[in-house]
Amino acid sequence: MAEFYRKKKKVCLMCTGKQINYKDVDILKKYINEKGKIVPRRVTGNCARHQRYIAEQIKRARAIALLPYTK
Repeated sequence: MAEFYRKKKKVCLMCTGKQINYKDVDILKKYINEKGKIVPRRVTGNCARHQRYIAEQIKRARAIALLPYTK
């Protein structure tokens, strides 16, 4: 019989006190995949409010060419 194990819930980095800005390209790269798409919050573990904030910061970084739209 298959046993199911509960995965540990991921914690939102921004709720723990880490501030993310559009100029922090190295941190923002963790939230986009290899094709340049924004990773969903079920994968990143962010709360809904901070996932929207991170998406906004990624879009700002793309607009000023700090991050690519696609790869």
